[in-house]
Amino acid sequence: MHYMDKREQAELDSKLRALKDVLLGLGSAAVAFSGGVDSTLLLKVAHDVLGDNVIAVTASSPVSPGWELEQASLLAKKMGVRHIVIQSKELGMEEFQRNDKNRCYYCKKERFKGIWEIAKSNGVAHVIDGSNYDDLGDYRPGMEAAKELGVLSPMMEVKMTKSDVRRLSRMLALPTWDKPAYACLASRIPYGQAIDIQKLNMIEKAEELLMNKLGIRQVRVRHHGDTARIEVGSDERDKFFNTEIMDYVARELKKLGFTYVALDLSGYRPGSMNESLKLKGEI
Repeated sequence: MHYMDKREQAELDSKLRALKDVLLGLGSAAVAFSGGVDSTLLLKVAHDVLGDNVIAVTASSPVSPGWELEQASLLAKKMGVRHIVIQSKELGMEEFQRNDKNRCYYCKKERFKGIWEIAKSNGVAHVIDGSNYDDLGDYRPGMEAAKELGVLSPMMEVKMTKSDVRRLSRMLALPTWDKPAYACLASRIPYGQAIDIQKLNMIEKAEELLMNKLGIRQVRVRHHGDTARIEVGSDERDKFFNTEIMDYVARELKKLGFTYVALDLSGYRPGSMNESLKLKGEI
């Protein structure tokens, strides 16, 4: 993260003021809170502006790893924000299980409906999420579900980019400022291949192993049937250039149920599962 000059700092301060103004105008809000970089910044600023008129709502289900919920709970507690956890049932939906290109739409719709119920029962006027301005440039069917249900994206509204979010998070001393991007476990399964609890568990355990035992920060274990395709940050690929490490990872992932274990030489890139859709001209 490079040092900001005065112009960049002024622009960032201006976006933060604009975000505060938008949030103040809402009066009360339920933040869709995952504990990631974006939703943590949004929750912090919303709480600074609206105080107890803000609640954090986290949707828990097998498509989200357990450690993510734990981190979200700790963050909300540290900020002094009331935190409500709901059980999201997208895994029981046939539309979600079949895993077509609109998977995220069905999941987000289910989750946002649950968050709206909590908001209404607590007398909260709005539901807001942490989508940022850069999200407009990617294929995100979940944003359509948010729009349909009247979920607001204040950071997108004030044109706050991912880089802005990280810089502001650092300025505000949030521990998430350099947290790697994370997405739900279902995003590791290729479109058209059914999503089930067994696959999600294999993915969660494989990624936890790579993070905890090898210290890898940015990781995705893509589930291609009998094959695990490992993506790690481009600057972390060299951690595998050791035969003992390779043997260990192959052995441990095979114990989880994979037959073959492969390292993606291109490294991690967001939305790599969308590459096949782009090749087919479907998005």
